[in-house]
Amino acid sequence: MKKILNFIDGAFVEPARGAYFPNTNPATGTIISQVAEGSAEDIDRAVEAARRAFKGPWGAMPLSERLDALDRVASGIMARFDDFLKAEMLDTGKPASFASRIDIPRGAANFKFFANLMRTQHTAAFETETPGGGGALNYTIRRPLGVVGVISPWNLPLLLLTWKVAPALAAGNCVVAKPSEETPSTAALLGEVFRDAGVPPGVFNVVHGFGPGSAGEALTRHPDVDAITFTGESRTGSAIMEACAPHVRDISFELGGKNAAIVFADADLQEAIDGTARSSFSNTGQVCLCSERVYVERPIFDAFVEGLAARARGLKVGDPFDEATQMGPLISHAHREKVLSYFELAKTEGATVVAGGGVPELGGALSKGAFVEPTVWTGLSQNARILREEVFGPVCHVMPFDTEEEAIALANDSDYGLCAAIWTNDVRRAHRVSARMDVGLVWVNTWFLRDLRTPFGGVKLSGIGREGGTHSLDFYTETKNICIKL
Repeated sequence: MKKILNFIDGAFVEPARGAYFPNTNPATGTIISQVAEGSAEDIDRAVEAARRAFKGPWGAMPLSERLDALDRVASGIMARFDDFLKAEMLDTGKPASFASRIDIPRGAANFKFFANLMRTQHTAAFETETPGGGGALNYTIRRPLGVVGVISPWNLPLLLLTWKVAPALAAGNCVVAKPSEETPSTAALLGEVFRDAGVPPGVFNVVHGFGPGSAGEALTRHPDVDAITFTGESRTGSAIMEACAPHVRDISFELGGKNAAIVFADADLQEAIDGTARSSFSNTGQVCLCSERVYVERPIFDAFVEGLAARARGLKVGDPFDEATQMGPLISHAHREKVLSYFELAKTEGATVVAGGGVPELGGALSKGAFVEPTVWTGLSQNARILREEVFGPVCHVMPFDTEEEAIALANDSDYGLCAAIWTNDVRRAHRVSARMDVGLVWVNTWFLRDLRTPFGGVKLSGIGREGGTHSLDFYTETKNICIKL
């Protein structure tokens, strides 16, 4: 059985306590590897290695050399594209059609992008008048924080790990990463790429394990970690925030979502149906940006529901390695039980199941996979739990509305505030409604179209702070002002 080890100080090492846990392929239910279960001792060792690298070779390295090293990491990922793709598919069960277009190329692109961004950064300077004459010059400089703890999720494992690691390292920090215990493989491969790219030991460290009472909690509570960046559930974010409070360390959280899509009657109906199918069912609904609440203007409500239900029924669910597959399994059987409990809750609350609502019949090894059907509901009130709680599965509820004001009120009626999708051909309405959404991101007539220079993050229970472009550098550096009297 393959072993996945911790990557600390430039080498793969056994866990301090000798414990391992199984890594399961969610498409077949088979165990594909045994993973090192990190503990506080492993985190201590990784943080010490990161601190040494920060004070030593990485901190002393000229900026151009540091960024060249990140370019080599990006090239290393692409050189091993097939290895990363297979590892991601086995860990997550996502189809090749998705992972090959999104996860792996974006994982490499993050390193290229932030290396290039750092090459072109500049700071501000101000001439200041002084009462006695002569004046002063104020200028700002950026300095890295030190050691950054990165805790990344299982839904887009490589993409969201590198989304944090790349800017942290470009800014001059060193990293201790704790990937999700559900998806350890690509983080381990990334350790190999860093080693082979000649990056100094200790710059990038990976400690596998769990959250409470394990590697995750040890990382968030470690006194020599300068900042924590986390993507995951809102409840976990609250626990991490509490752990970080005694040291008043910097935090950046991208948390859950219960995102709304608003479809106006003037929208291109087929475009809106296709876009909503994508925003509700991509990656088996396991994207924090997915649309679980869909509000449709009444004149086109019936046609929209019929079209979306047809799209849901037509999705090919099955083997991730079959290029025709459009939707794979959920991440685990435990998560499937959670999603299936919401299927039952929807029925209890009185929902009409327009499409899906069950488990697909798949033969062979796939019969043991964590599959569910893409599901569309109608008929619930705004106060139903199905419309308040994040399911994180391939589901959406569609509700009619009559006025623009009503649509805005319904969309904003949520404890979450990550993103929204608006479908309309009225450009004035697009600007007007977008500005009134209580979210961090709004897409108009599209979804998940990302420019890495733009800010990413949410409001309310969906997170704290923004990452992306210079917003990432604002988090991963301290800005210092220097005043020189002339």
